[in-house]
Amino acid sequence: MATSQSSAAKKKTTKKVERVTKYEEKHFVDSTKPVWNYSLFTDEDIRNYQNGTLYNAYTKFGSHHCNVLNTDGFYFSVWAPNATLVSVIGDFNEWNPVAHQLFVRLDSSGIWEGFIPHYKKGQAYKYRIIGYKGVQLDKGDPYANYWEVRPNTASIAWNMADNWTDAAWMKKRKKNNSLNSAWSVYEVNLASWMRPVKNDEESLNSYEQITARLVPYVKEMGFTHVELMPVMEHPFDGSWGYQGTGYFAPTSRFGTPEDFMAMVNAFHQADIGVILDWVPSHFPYDAHGLFMFDGTHTYEYADMRKGFHPDWNSYIFNYSRGEVKSFLISGARYWFDKFHIDGIRVDAVSSILRLDYSRKEGEWEPNIFGSNGNIEAIEFIKHLNETIYRDFPDVQTIAEEATDWPKISKPTTEGGLGFGMKWMMGWMHDTLDYFKFDPLFRPHHQNKFTFSMMYYFDENFMLPLSHDEVVHGKSPMIYKMPGDEWQKFANLRLLYAYMFMHPGAKLLFMGNEFAQTTEWNYKSELDWELLQFDPHRMMKECVKDLCHLYKNEPALHELQFDAAGFEWIDLNHRQESVIVFRRKGKKKKDDVLVILNMTPVVRTNWKINVHGKSEWKEIFNSDSKKYWGTGDTYNPEIGLHLVDKKTGLYEINVHLPALAAVVLK
Repeated sequence: MATSQSSAAKKKTTKKVERVTKYEEKHFVDSTKPVWNYSLFTDEDIRNYQNGTLYNAYTKFGSHHCNVLNTDGFYFSVWAPNATLVSVIGDFNEWNPVAHQLFVRLDSSGIWEGFIPHYKKGQAYKYRIIGYKGVQLDKGDPYANYWEVRPNTASIAWNMADNWTDAAWMKKRKKNNSLNSAWSVYEVNLASWMRPVKNDEESLNSYEQITARLVPYVKEMGFTHVELMPVMEHPFDGSWGYQGTGYFAPTSRFGTPEDFMAMVNAFHQADIGVILDWVPSHFPYDAHGLFMFDGTHTYEYADMRKGFHPDWNSYIFNYSRGEVKSFLISGARYWFDKFHIDGIRVDAVSSILRLDYSRKEGEWEPNIFGSNGNIEAIEFIKHLNETIYRDFPDVQTIAEEATDWPKISKPTTEGGLGFGMKWMMGWMHDTLDYFKFDPLFRPHHQNKFTFSMMYYFDENFMLPLSHDEVVHGKSPMIYKMPGDEWQKFANLRLLYAYMFMHPGAKLLFMGNEFAQTTEWNYKSELDWELLQFDPHRMMKECVKDLCHLYKNEPALHELQFDAAGFEWIDLNHRQESVIVFRRKGKKKKDDVLVILNMTPVVRTNWKINVHGKSEWKEIFNSDSKKYWGTGDTYNPEIGLHLVDKKTGLYEINVHLPALAAVVLK
């Protein structure tokens, strides 16, 4: 039989309630109920949220440790505008759907909230939602910072510790992340870069173990940045992270949010920037995820001509809805704010911008102007970039955009979308097509090779040789190259040298640096055993030296997005397939001359006319013995004589190895 509350207890409770009422008159807290009516939102927060301008929504939504009435616990809030009841369920209440019911705000915001006293950090939970037409749903928290390890799907209440020691990096990253600094990016899938057991999909290193191995490797190789394929929580390994459910949580596959934070911190201490792949284009239909969140199309378009991705069997965010825009922009901003990242690569931008993306005639509806642009999505992208660069001016946003959409990387004030860089997909396709040709046929396809410079300065381009090029039957990089084994390796060294000498930022997928001989398999790990063989070990040395050359030579990066940083010197030897260009720095003394011999023919005493330099030396030769080249053709001294004193024209005499790049300074 329950006893009545004593007079002293009643008086104590009344004092507590009075104290909170004076502090926050709008939100009465009844300390006798399992869920207290408590809120973190102000009226301004609600207006901003509905207008798509609540940029720190992660500080309000989700689960947050609080102390109310001198009582520790967690506050919960979730947007479910068409729900009739929302409760918090979990092991803590034996998944009882009526024990801890949240309160719906009375301002028609559709937000449900409440404080659960004595709730502990680390406890799993979901939201039981009674939604449209009485549908019953158990959903993970869209704003959760931590999730159970898949295949479990509950969110975990968490409050992150702040243990940053990267102040030195943060102080200088404005320079390191600027567009006139070197950007050589190593693209990594954390699960399959290296595993404790090679072919065991369930064998995973922890964030701590990955950090101990990956950070020194990237540092040794000379890459300036690492790009991580999506680390946001996702249920299916086979999606590679591109179909996510946890937009505010590093995947728990490898450890806690603090463990991931420590990884970023370690990269920064090693002077390496961190870029994250981010996917605001679509999400999966997993029952615990965003799809039909409250029994209606809450986060996605209701019209499936706009709301469904036919290629990926997934759903498209409703960019016209303010609450969704607040979710997404906060979802990007969160990683810069809480995890100190240096950039995001926004995935599948083409699909965001175009109403007709991967759709046939009749499967899409034109916009009000009769064209194929998704107007609200375009505005969302601009808004995203303006917000990130306003709040974090020392970082970059990068677009994976594969069409000719104009001004992707131009400022929004100039009619652009506001990205810092764009992947140069045209360069990638044309370059790989050219290198696949037998050298006998390359003279007939020089225009394909040189075409990139016809449009290069339209955007700030990053040159990608990404994971997409070594999966789904496309073959590993080494087997895209023609010829016997020696020629394949020579061609690949030549390709990488051309990439690093070409203007623009660079991106190389893991395994490409040592000529992985199989396509990437997310279930396994890289073929590290190949490094016992000279061709592969020495290929790695070649890429390492190219990274350091690109980083150390100002002419190769400080004007990489400026027409003043590039000059064709010789395109007139098409039949011999010898191509020469100059990369220019801000100071003439820093200029370098790049000579590419695209055929397996050694050319001695090759003559090049060049202005303004009376002395040159060889600083890189891809045919070096240290790279598994022949080492037979090199330039210890370079002969030259003055052709025209008035114009400063000199003739250089060099020896060109077969299938090789020679760089002079």
